[in-house]
Amino acid sequence: MPTRLLHTHTGTLCNRDAQVSHFLGSPQYKHLVTLCKTRDLNQQMQLIHAEVPKHFQYVTLSHRWGAGEPSLHDIEGRKIYNMSAMGGLGKLQGFCAVACRWGYSWAWSDTCCIDKHSSAEVQETIGSMFVWYRQSALTIVYLSDVPDTGSVGSSEWFRRGWTLQELLAPRTVLFYTQNWSLYKNLTSPNHKTDSAVLEELERETGIECRFLTDFSPGMDNARSRLQWASLRRTTRPEDIAYSLFGIFNVHLPVLYGESAENALGRLLAEIVSQSGDISVLDW
Repeated sequence: MPTRLLHTHTGTLCNRDAQVSHFLGSPQYKHLVTLCKTRDLNQQMQLIHAEVPKHFQYVTLSHRWGAGEPSLHDIEGRKIYNMSAMGGLGKLQGFCAVACRWGYSWAWSDTCCIDKHSSAEVQETIGSMFVWYRQSALTIVYLSDVPDTGSVGSSEWFRRGWTLQELLAPRTVLFYTQNWSLYKNLTSPNHKTDSAVLEELERETGIECRFLTDFSPGMDNARSRLQWASLRRTTRPEDIAYSLFGIFNVHLPVLYGESAENALGRLLAEIVSQSGDISVLDW
């Protein structure tokens, strides 16, 4: 679970202690305490294990970065709903409002929930990001360049490096267009279960539906996984390798400043070492 999350009701960024404080002051906690008073110890533990995780469910944002994205230091100690709705802040406000409407109290965005000045935190985040998206209750994909009547396939989101794992990792995904409308007004709680959307995703990405709906990180089909990423681009060249660490479930040092060739070389060496598949050298 990410260290920092946005509280969707108030728009404040909360560390782990603040998240716990919100829970201890919530009606859910008071109701849980009342229920526990009438249960034996085993029943209390069952209740706690069943109810507490529900409060800490969170929603992740997948998007294409644009101008004016807010950083952790921009929003720390402030309520995002009281800030200007221009640029990336408007997107962040829209994301949190949508997550709140779906009934979730917590949300995570890669723009402002990471201290990018801390190399240790960046390393931890890159190593954990696949798991965070996998464990999220919902991933909202915001397509800022797709109008309400447009097609998902026209979005630049499909051509960015980091969004590959953000498509594969989550179990539940909803696509939103530029005006924060559900794609094609689909009311399904999970667009990964909609056959028409899956057909579009498969056509646009070249990834079979079975991987889109039930993807396991690791070394299986290593060459195919590299090919899925081959036409994607990242702002920082070395990120094309780092964005695949979660997909292959490898844990390697993040060395910003190295060349893309060196980063990919380290990744390929690790894949060959673990899988024995030398065909990946010709992907």
